[in-house]
Amino acid sequence: MAVTTDVDKVSILGKESIHCGFHLIPHIAHTVVTTLSSSTYVLITDTNVASFHLSAFESVFDQTLCKLPEQGRPRFLSFVIPPGETSKSREGKASIEDFLLLHRCTRDTIIMALGGGVIGDLVGFVAATFMRGVRFVQIPTTLLAMVDSSVGGKTAIDTPLGKNLIGAFWQPEYIFIDASFLETLPAREFSNGMAEVVKTAAIWDEDEFTALESRSASIFSAIQTPSADFAGRTKATRSTSQDLLLSVIRGSIAVKAHIVTVDERETGLRNLVNFGHTIGHAIEAVLTPSMLHGECVSVGMILEAEVARSMGVFGQVGLGRLTRCLKAYNLPVSLTDPRIASLPASKLLNVERLLDIMKVDKKNSGAQKKIVILTRIGKTYEEKATNISDDIIAKTLADAVKIVPGIPTKSPVRMATPGSKSISNRVLLLAALGNGTCRLKNLLHSDDTQVMMSALMDLKGASFAWEDGGETLVVKGGGGSLSVPLPGKEIYLGNAGTAARFLTTVCTLVQLSADSSAKTTTITGNARMKQRPIGPLVTALRANGSAIDYLEGEGCLPLSIAPNGLKGGRIQLAASVSSQYVSSILLCAPYAAEAVTLELTGGQVISQPYIDMTIAMMKSFGVEVVREKDADGKLLDVYSIPKTTYKNPEAYSIESDASSATYPLAIAAITGTTCTVENIGSESLQGDAKFAKDVLERMGCEVVQTATETTVTGPPKGQLKAPGYIDMEPMTDAFLTASVLAAVATGAGSVERNVTRIEGIANQRVKECNRIKAMIDELAKFGVETKELDDGLEIYGKPIAELKENVSVHCYDDHRVAMAFSVLASIVGGTVLEEKRCVEKTWPNWWDDLENKIGIRVEGVDLAGSIESTASPSRTLSKDPSASVAILGMRGSGKSFIGEMAASTLSWPFVDADVYFEQKHQIGVREFVHKNGWPSFRAAETEILKELLSTYPSGHILSLGGGIVETPEAREVLKEYAKKGPVVHITREIDEVVKYLGEETARPAYGEPVTDVFRRREPWFAECCNYEFINYTGLLTASVNGRASTPDEVNGDEYTASKSTFVRDEVSRFFGHITGQKPNLAPNLVADKRSYFLSLTYPDVTPALPHIEELTTGADAIELRVDLLRSPKDIGGFKTYVPPVAYVTEQVAALRRTTSLPIVFTVRTVSQGGSFPDGDEKAAFELFNLALRLGVEYVDVEISWPEKRIKSLASRKGNSQIIASWHDWSGKMKWNSVDVKEKYDTAARLGEVVKMVGKATFLEDNFALYEFVSKMRAGPNPKPFIAINMGVEGQMSRILNSSFSPVTHPLLPSRAAPGQLSFVQIQTALHLMGQLPARRFFIFGNPIAHSMSPTLHNTGFETLGLPYKYEIFETADVGEEIKFTIASPDFGGASVTIPFKLDIIPLLDVLSPEAEAIGAVNTVVPQMRDGSRILYGDNTDWLGIRESIRTRLPSTIFKIESALVIGAGGTSRAAIYALQNLGVPRIYLFNRTRSSAQALVDAFPDAHIELVDELGTWPGNGLAPSVIVSTVPASATSIDTSSESLYLPSAIFAPEGGVVVDMAYKPAMTPLLTLAASVPSGKRWKAVKGVEVLLEQGYRQFELWTGRRCPKKVVSHQVWAKYSA
Repeated sequence: MAVTTDVDKVSILGKESIHCGFHLIPHIAHTVVTTLSSSTYVLITDTNVASFHLSAFESVFDQTLCKLPEQGRPRFLSFVIPPGETSKSREGKASIEDFLLLHRCTRDTIIMALGGGVIGDLVGFVAATFMRGVRFVQIPTTLLAMVDSSVGGKTAIDTPLGKNLIGAFWQPEYIFIDASFLETLPAREFSNGMAEVVKTAAIWDEDEFTALESRSASIFSAIQTPSADFAGRTKATRSTSQDLLLSVIRGSIAVKAHIVTVDERETGLRNLVNFGHTIGHAIEAVLTPSMLHGECVSVGMILEAEVARSMGVFGQVGLGRLTRCLKAYNLPVSLTDPRIASLPASKLLNVERLLDIMKVDKKNSGAQKKIVILTRIGKTYEEKATNISDDIIAKTLADAVKIVPGIPTKSPVRMATPGSKSISNRVLLLAALGNGTCRLKNLLHSDDTQVMMSALMDLKGASFAWEDGGETLVVKGGGGSLSVPLPGKEIYLGNAGTAARFLTTVCTLVQLSADSSAKTTTITGNARMKQRPIGPLVTALRANGSAIDYLEGEGCLPLSIAPNGLKGGRIQLAASVSSQYVSSILLCAPYAAEAVTLELTGGQVISQPYIDMTIAMMKSFGVEVVREKDADGKLLDVYSIPKTTYKNPEAYSIESDASSATYPLAIAAITGTTCTVENIGSESLQGDAKFAKDVLERMGCEVVQTATETTVTGPPKGQLKAPGYIDMEPMTDAFLTASVLAAVATGAGSVERNVTRIEGIANQRVKECNRIKAMIDELAKFGVETKELDDGLEIYGKPIAELKENVSVHCYDDHRVAMAFSVLASIVGGTVLEEKRCVEKTWPNWWDDLENKIGIRVEGVDLAGSIESTASPSRTLSKDPSASVAILGMRGSGKSFIGEMAASTLSWPFVDADVYFEQKHQIGVREFVHKNGWPSFRAAETEILKELLSTYPSGHILSLGGGIVETPEAREVLKEYAKKGPVVHITREIDEVVKYLGEETARPAYGEPVTDVFRRREPWFAECCNYEFINYTGLLTASVNGRASTPDEVNGDEYTASKSTFVRDEVSRFFGHITGQKPNLAPNLVADKRSYFLSLTYPDVTPALPHIEELTTGADAIELRVDLLRSPKDIGGFKTYVPPVAYVTEQVAALRRTTSLPIVFTVRTVSQGGSFPDGDEKAAFELFNLALRLGVEYVDVEISWPEKRIKSLASRKGNSQIIASWHDWSGKMKWNSVDVKEKYDTAARLGEVVKMVGKATFLEDNFALYEFVSKMRAGPNPKPFIAINMGVEGQMSRILNSSFSPVTHPLLPSRAAPGQLSFVQIQTALHLMGQLPARRFFIFGNPIAHSMSPTLHNTGFETLGLPYKYEIFETADVGEEIKFTIASPDFGGASVTIPFKLDIIPLLDVLSPEAEAIGAVNTVVPQMRDGSRILYGDNTDWLGIRESIRTRLPSTIFKIESALVIGAGGTSRAAIYALQNLGVPRIYLFNRTRSSAQALVDAFPDAHIELVDELGTWPGNGLAPSVIVSTVPASATSIDTSSESLYLPSAIFAPEGGVVVDMAYKPAMTPLLTLAASVPSGKRWKAVKGVEVLLEQGYRQFELWTGRRCPKKVVSHQVWAKYSA
């Protein structure tokens, strides 16, 4: 016998195929089996749904099928797939199809989809294509699927390029809506579905929408109570809440069914169900999976309704209703909702990104975007989606606006402003506390009133309903009956100060209900609200017996308020801060236990008109407040309020907001046009209604005010006059409007200095922001001078033409600030108003009204795309690498020293502007200033600057005077040059500069303290330069001394680099990188090579500096985790932290003095595994820009930051590169998902390197990663891709990753991420996996038994964990043995020494240019080229010589002017090549056999070699050499004149010093080196032993073979130990 079930049926496409009810499983089985005959019924669901419902379906279907004849009885099969969007893919579809085929399913199969939208879409598409189409049934289990995706026949799967792009229209045979499934649905999922329900009502049925507005609590309760014993299956057993729930679902489905029936294939009408989806889908594409579909559509509905409002076809009333309704179902309504704003991906929600995503929308017609436009609730603009331009959408989405100056095109303007915020909040509270029903007209629809209404509903103080299309709010008062909200429910008030103050007293009236487990009411707000004072009110209430606790800061929200009632009697209140405290007690006083006498204390009462407003409104609700008088009849600040209740009037009309009215009136005043504001006149309750008469009239406007309206006509533009003193205490909120008018008040009749003095506004410091300071700061941006007063401010007016344009006004999230400056923006070009949405507090449609009703054009601005006004690193990589470098800095900062060194490393001329100046003017700088004065000098200096940049536009280093930034003209010249060439600021500690200047006398004295000059110039240097070179001598000493030994010291026989070497290396790196002459990028970061960077995790890197070489073993770069840095004063605290810029600069500078490895500059946010605060975008990009200015090579930028900010950064990166990164710590990221592909595409678009990090739960997660990486690398022009999984389970991914794998080291205090491995561990693993085969290396020569090379290379291989071995291969000649060895598959390379350096050449395929020039090979490298193995011959002898010279050259020698080579053998050729490479213009060559020397001259015709006949005597009285290289055996030289060996005179050593190199290995101290140490200038001569050259050339060999830098410290230690043994 069939189970009795009551089903409501809905018709679609002519069939009653939608069945709605409760507990429908028996009905489903019976209906399907009896009406859809089949050999096989297949139920497909996911693991989540299966755990709730699969067993019931299996049981009921088995019972149903058992009733059929056994012969030919159909089968029932079930298949369970993983949940979530990742299953909705080609692979997911194939798995279902394989299951069906495996079980021999045929074309008569019935497929049933049990689940949410993913299951319905996926299974429906399977049904549409399996066997060319089989019948299927939808059984949705989520509200979203019930009312949306299951109805209409749309089926699809996702692809990496987008969602739902492959699918079909395939109508189900039945759709079974079982509302009992919703009982197991999480509340968030229910709200998710309600978004579609609200959407349907909004486009189609206002009555249904009205029901949804008022019945949210009842609808929620329907799913919160499980229905026992199948209650609801029959109508007799249904509860009221079940009836309500089912009617809501059925009503929504009926609308969609009707639309689908009319327009099945979505050619027009069916577009309507996409209301909210055009923008909502774009939001969802960015935020998925963190935000649900319905949540994104909810925000999309509001934004698309705002588009309609901006078109002038949809009113704010309707928008307000839609907003409140969605909020009632716990849905987000803005992108600033904390649920969205807290997500890292929310930073990607910029205008450009959203518009780009909207391009791929099936509704679009080509590039034209389509949006469903409302005209009112329940009615759309067209019966289809409407074409909307990008400009309109962008303006709605933008977070800021730009006002286009002009004369209002609608003048004379006639308009009404929104209802008064002050009156709206008061009347809402009065009506809620009153008895009876009150109809409120012209209520302000804004954030503030929504907050007040929501709070009163949470307190169960009243019920609200709408009439007249939302124009009238019907309030049914609760008569003072209030309840404690549910446990855990806080009353959140945002930044609504009025609501916060009023509700503080209201909450004391709350009664504790018998069934409530909550004992107190908590009211809280946003961060600013938690700073605004409420202390005086709480103090007064506490003194009266109320129990109120501060939950955080004393004197501010949040508050915990006990339901003890308000005692009443005499209450004393300090009212000098806010009149809202007074109104709060006045409004609630009638409900106190005793009649109240309110005495105001503390001196002058603030904003008396607002207190008078409250009293007048209380009288309208039947309560008369008496203000007491003294014996002389003078009014006292004492009020008597009777114990009674409010009696609600039948209707109450709310005045327009007088504060808001000041803005359109002020626009008329400032533009010289006319504006009339209705519903604000002389009889207004509001003090701000006096603004027109008391302020604008005095400023020269014509004002006509009747009882109910105000008209203002401004004087001609620019003719407003400064009125002098204005007391604005009666209208404090209007002072902002008066201030912007005063800024341009300079007309005839103005007071002296065009001053407007505004007083009586001290309370404005504790509003939404400190408004007085805000006005001072923002007016200053326009060039307007102000002065702060104790009780106000003074503004000094300026002519409009003198105001600065293109100002970006920070609005402090304050509606009054934004609207006031929009007045000024109407006459000042390019003004951008940030935080445009802050106006929603009182005039949500202000920007629309400004354009549509006043006639001032408004444009959207995406702040993420704004470009900094200071100079910045080059805008494109195509910048000319030969562009001259301009150097700035304080005198004494090291400009000349660094500049000359840079010129030497780049082989560019150095030009000193001071020298140039003196040559041109034939007078010293000091004398010029003394004679002509500083202004004349600055003018002449600027002309010199222009001349230098014009004369030497390329290939020069230009060192400029320290004061070049003192004049605006020079600064503009420098900023303009920074767009095409490097402008470098040399910075040095100020105390070092002061010390230097105290000793320097060549330049004129400043005439003021040096520190003052420095402080003045510092921001100008930053403004003009696009790079900074840090010349911190203190850091230099610390970092150098932290290395192996004291500078220039020889410990045993090991050489330690000098201070000057580090400076020279850093100058070479920095200037080579920023110019592009030699970008310091990792050479291994290319395809087919493996690269690594070391992740530093120190809070302060300086303790690690002595160990940097050891730590970076094998690494191609070094990552500075900036987010982990902690300045010394902050060590030990802060979970989230923003390191100071100055401290980060010091850390980078310290690293630069110890390693030339590229730096990866990483600021990792909390949500992506770091400690940098997620929301501090400004601080993050300040650090990123710092990195570029410091010439950092790689900047890791999370793609969750706004895309336009990243693009802006990238446009200034010069030769540095962006690593666009994404880290997901949740473990939910699936490498085969659409979301990951979208993240990859975004990162590839924004960076030169892509980095994506997930978290492995299983080993298989690494295989999925590897497959994804392989696909991405198979594409065209793939970028380096760092792809790893975190955790121990993800270590395999770190081993397999080939691009910039982050590595750790045992010496580090901690790993930067879970599962991180060291370089050595990865090499070991690669070898074990067969990815790093063993290799054999050799030295070919004879005799070589005592060679140092095996020690050198084997030590290096072992240190790096490489499976390589270096062996001696001594033979009599280059014969078959060597041929066989170099042909072996495991041959890794060879060193070649005498006598085989020439003999080896015929066996090689290619020689390097250096080997060809020198005519000898000392290194053999096997290489793969075009798929074939070749043998490559190179020569590293010259590199060993060059590096030995370069690293030991004294800092006093910028350029080697001359050098001496002794000997003419093969090694001499390498020496000459090295000197030629160093740019030495004169090379002296001495050899006893002149013909051999001449042969070398002929071999190097471009090397400028000059033969020397006698050592110590230089051709043409040339300069003595500063470099000497001896290539003859030590035994062939002597310092004894009587010896037959080559005599070495001391005259070869110039007194200035230099570098002397003896290529002989033994003895360590050769005659030449002994002589160098003994001459008077010996301390200035740096000696290089032959074994040191061997080491240097060996380091280069090691790098050629392995692609890795040789670990020099440990290798040299071992070599010296063996050498000295």
